Amino acid sequence: MENLKDILFYSLEKSIKAYRQFAQQELVKHDFNITIDQWLVLKTLHDNPQQTQQQVAIAVFKDYASVTRIIDLLVKKKYLIRTIHADDRRRFNLALTEDAVKLLAKMQPVINKNRTTALRDISEQQATELKQLLNTIIKNCQA
Repeated sequence: MENLKDILFYSLEKSIKAYRQFAQQELVKHDFNITIDQWLVLKTLHDNPQQTQQQVAIAVFKDYASVTRIIDLLVKKKYLIRTIHADDRRRFNLALTEDAVKLLAKMQPVINKNRTTALRDISEQQATELKQLLNTIIKNCQA
C-alpha cells in the first residue's frame, strides 16, 4: 500500500493547509480581525462588485450556506452592506463599505509578504511552471 506522503495530492492539500494556517496567524499577529475566508469574500466582491452570492460561493470554493455565514459575519463587522435585489426578492445586492475597502488596502502588504515568504526559494520560472501544471490538473478533472 502506498504511503500518504508519496501521494502528490496529499502534498498539495498539506501545502494549502500549511499556507492558510500561516497566513491566518500573520493576520492575527497584525491585529486584523478577519479570517482568510472572509478576506476572500471581500476581495472577490472588491474585484467583481456585481457578483451574486452564488457567484461568490463558486469563486471562493465554498458552498452557498458557508458563504451566507461569512457574509452574515461581514455585515455584523460592518464590512458589507446587504440589500434586497430590486427584481428578485430572493437575491441580495452586496456592497463593500468604506471600512472594508480601507481594510483590504491595509491588509495588502501583509498578504504580499505572506506570499513572498511561502514562495521563498522558488524561482519565477518554477512558480510559472507550477501554475501551468496545476491548471492542467484542473482541466483534466473538469473534462
